Amino acid sequence: MKLSNAGRRTSNKWERVKQRNLRVNACVDVIVSGVKLLQALGLDPEDGKDHAILNSRKDLKEAFIHFMQKGAAAERFFSDAETFDHIAQAASEYPGAQLYVGGNAALIGQKLATNPNLKILLCGPIGPKLHELLDDNVIVPPESMQETDEFHLILEYQAGEEWGKLRAPNANRFIFSHDLSNGAMNMLEVFVSSLDEFQPDLVVLSGLHMMEGQSREVREKRLLEAVTSISDIPTDIPIHLELASMTDQDLMSKIMNQQVFPLVNSVGLNEQELLFLTQSASGPHASLGSWNGVPDVGIVSDILFWILKKHGRTMDKASDLTRIHFHTLAYHILVTVDGYWGNQIAAVAAGARVAGTQACATETIDTDRVFLKAPLEFVTSHTEAPSKISLNPGDPVAQWHREGISFHFTPVLVCKDPIRTVGLGDAISAEGLLYSELYPQ
Repeated sequence: MKLSNAGRRTSNKWERVKQRNLRVNACVDVIVSGVKLLQALGLDPEDGKDHAILNSRKDLKEAFIHFMQKGAAAERFFSDAETFDHIAQAASEYPGAQLYVGGNAALIGQKLATNPNLKILLCGPIGPKLHELLDDNVIVPPESMQETDEFHLILEYQAGEEWGKLRAPNANRFIFSHDLSNGAMNMLEVFVSSLDEFQPDLVVLSGLHMMEGQSREVREKRLLEAVTSISDIPTDIPIHLELASMTDQDLMSKIMNQQVFPLVNSVGLNEQELLFLTQSASGPHASLGSWNGVPDVGIVSDILFWILKKHGRTMDKASDLTRIHFHTLAYHILVTVDGYWGNQIAAVAAGARVAGTQACATETIDTDRVFLKAPLEFVTSHTEAPSKISLNPGDPVAQWHREGISFHFTPVLVCKDPIRTVGLGDAISAEGLLYSELYPQ
């Protein structure tokens, strides 16, 4: 399947982009084979079980198995600092372990910084190793520098990888950390105070999920302070919020219903975050416990429509939310309120293209190394009279409309043997943002 028809429209956009971008949330990712690390820690495969917070090695093992058997990405907070430090040391010393820039905002910034026309201001807890890894186009304010790095452990697994009776249906990763700096959003005030001097054309926010490691009292206080700071961002600067894996429904509900969603123009999320979001707010299909294989396009479409209808600009004129970029392994959907965004075909195609190239570590799509997992036919809704769409390989961006909201769907050419799965969602969101056009209002 070719993406050239939509991708060709993106080629002239690179020369036109001269944005400067500001973002917050950063760490160092230690990437290692999940199965091999857990074996090195003396752990044996048993039954999987999800844990909202990891308190022990046993919790880590059970949560890793739970998500590996689903082939789903997840992220959790590890509460015990001493045990986490021991595991982190073992991971960093394990043969083949790799250290990369981490944190949703830092990853998006690092991706955009490959464009020589862009300058990125990164506000977050920047230690010496992370500073060394950052692109030269990424500017770090002195207030963001600290003596030690925040480490996140990325336990990767490959499609078909086995551990005991466990077999992964596809490649993915499990992330955990004992990150208190990002969790407390310590650099948010530095971030906002930098606006006047830096004059960004785009703000990217992430790291709200890290607040789950705080006590409820501290978290609620800090969220209110974060909302106040975000409210101080000039309204003519578009804001994108990148979500990540969460377990606390009350926090997610507050972010969506009362606090953050009305203040941002755009949201990026995957299938796990989308399902958790609708479960937290009793939205459509909230009774669905988990996805069975490739997420049903009609169900995804219903939830995305509900978010923009209930929490976006269509119904609430006080809300700025007009765009959602949904990405899953097999396909992407870009959903926008009519009249606010343009170039959606190029944006969603660019996101799908980078998913295939970055996973395979190739400059262009290598057709011998990818396969199509998206449905060739699907219905666009399960809550209203649906229309049925058949995908056209010669023009792979399908479009439909629903009550003033436009949907742009495209398949992903999935890498058969991915080199690296971490950061794919952030690269996807970065590419989609780069080619999106926000109309002046």
